[in-house]
Amino acid sequence: MTFRQFAYRNVIRNRRVYTAFFMASVFSVMVFFLYSMLLFHPSIENRFVQEIAIMGMVIAEIILYIFTVFFLFYSMRAFLQARSKEFGILLHLGMAKQQLNRLIFIETMIIGTASIVAGTILGFMFSKFFFMIIREIVLLPALPLYLSWEPFALTIGAFMSLFVIISYVAPVFIRTGEVADLIQGDAGSRGAYGYSKARGYLGLLFLLMSYIMAASTTNSVVIGLIFFLPPLATVGTFYFFTDSLPLLLHKLRKRKRLYWHHYWLLSISEGVVRLRENARMFFIVTIVSTVAFMSVGILASLTSFASQYHEMHPLGLIYKSKPENELERKHITQLVDELNAEQIDYSLVRFQVLEQTSTFTENPVAILKLSNVNMLAHSFGYQAIDMKKGEAIFLPPSASSYDQLKNRTVRTLLEESNVHVKIDGAYPYHLFSAYSIAMNAIVLNDLDYELVLESGLTQGAKSLSYYAFNIPDWQKTKEIGLSIDAKVAESFLLGESDDLPYSFENPGMNYSVIRTTFSLLLFIGLLLAGVFFLAAGSFIYFRLYTSLESDRKQFDVLRRMGITDREFKKIVNRQLIPQFFFPWGVAFVHSSFAFLSLQVIWDALAEISIVRELVLVLVGFTLLQIFYFYLIRWRYLAHIKASV
Repeated sequence: MTFRQFAYRNVIRNRRVYTAFFMASVFSVMVFFLYSMLLFHPSIENRFVQEIAIMGMVIAEIILYIFTVFFLFYSMRAFLQARSKEFGILLHLGMAKQQLNRLIFIETMIIGTASIVAGTILGFMFSKFFFMIIREIVLLPALPLYLSWEPFALTIGAFMSLFVIISYVAPVFIRTGEVADLIQGDAGSRGAYGYSKARGYLGLLFLLMSYIMAASTTNSVVIGLIFFLPPLATVGTFYFFTDSLPLLLHKLRKRKRLYWHHYWLLSISEGVVRLRENARMFFIVTIVSTVAFMSVGILASLTSFASQYHEMHPLGLIYKSKPENELERKHITQLVDELNAEQIDYSLVRFQVLEQTSTFTENPVAILKLSNVNMLAHSFGYQAIDMKKGEAIFLPPSASSYDQLKNRTVRTLLEESNVHVKIDGAYPYHLFSAYSIAMNAIVLNDLDYELVLESGLTQGAKSLSYYAFNIPDWQKTKEIGLSIDAKVAESFLLGESDDLPYSFENPGMNYSVIRTTFSLLLFIGLLLAGVFFLAAGSFIYFRLYTSLESDRKQFDVLRRMGITDREFKKIVNRQLIPQFFFPWGVAFVHSSFAFLSLQVIWDALAEISIVRELVLVLVGFTLLQIFYFYLIRWRYLAHIKASV
């Protein structure tokens, strides 16, 4: 048997330990290759959405590569340290240190090469399906499968260089010292674990502080907490697993009635040992799982914003014109002609928005005519409202403002026109986008509105023409008014938007860009979260199978003592469930409190609820974790029973 054959058989013999690591590596290579295929696709043109797609793929590839570096280094270090007994025996039998380093290099390269080949082949196989999804999201006419050397070169070059570096560095992870210490392996260090009471209480305090601040945050401080809470929660989580949990378990062992109850003695004792061995692994799994939850949760909240976009922008098109605008008639005619050409139904209402100064606030107030508002409300199917002379109502600038204004009554004088009005309550229907009219706006009865208008004509008061297009099929308007929108966008980019005598909004077109962008980011994020999820599971899987031999001996003794199958499964469940669900549960709690802060940000930005999307994300991850647990439990029980 040659040296290379010996290395190959070593990998085959340890295949159960390497399985999850190999799967996670293959999935990382596959996702990286899929991103590369889109990055070099010849059909991608320089359009806005395509630029976002390319930028998203580049960022995702960088994140994926950095995480893979961390994942491979951590996993390889754990694998080699777990095999220290095997390495000690080889050295004891006469193997030189250089030969051992060469053995590790060949083994690592065998696993790496197999991962790269399998991941690249799988990536190419799923490329067509991947392109079909991207084509639907980005709304491209076609995105065919293609064959080019560039994605292959980038993927193979990036991961092959990574595995070569790891193969050279890996021998550093092997414990140095006497051969006897290596042969003794992990067993020699089991009694050396301790904990600090101070760090234990500090960990609980840090986590408690993080949760309280996340749950009670407000708009004014939430941005600052984004930079403060993650480090605090990370340090608290580390102390929690390394010191707080041993402290709590030590207190639990003092409660004899619980500790000596049935098989709790075995479960708790074994749990303490597993915690001692795996505290840092639990910390890593918790952080990786939290990052996965948060990534998908944040991206899902963006899609929530897209899905509620129409509720925030009920009008299909909005055109606002100042009195000096000479293009007003031309633009309105163009919009009407384009709508008719596309056979899109619409209702058009023109408002002349007047501006007066209220003596109550000493601030400008925008004034709308009641009959115009009723006309627009009728096109939405809302009932008309009636007001007498001298009466007015607030026009809430946003949906949440209605609750603050609906019971408020104000008497004021409109200074320029000398018209006295009583503003009683708020307009109940949501017809305009938030703040699209003005910060302060009221709806005035027609008689008083005419008085204000007449006084304005004589005194040159400010006014604004507001064209409201109510379009039921509002998503079909993405091709309407493109030339006007391009001019508005150009003036905005040049910082000359205040000099432009008109403005134009097309929520249908904006929605198309927002929906496409957020859906694409969510899809990219889901693939990344899949890598994180598999990596977190790989850590747990590895720990289970490295202790499989000792577990077999332990359970063999218990079965000889007369333990039944049912009792055996209970003990296995009580040992496996904490390992699978405790780090995941801590990550779940971390994410839940972080989502509370995220909801505050969305309330401030757009007044939308992200609860439904975030519940779906957490439920989805929960189901995946339960499936993963039963899959691993099934294989674990099969291996344990096989030896009995």
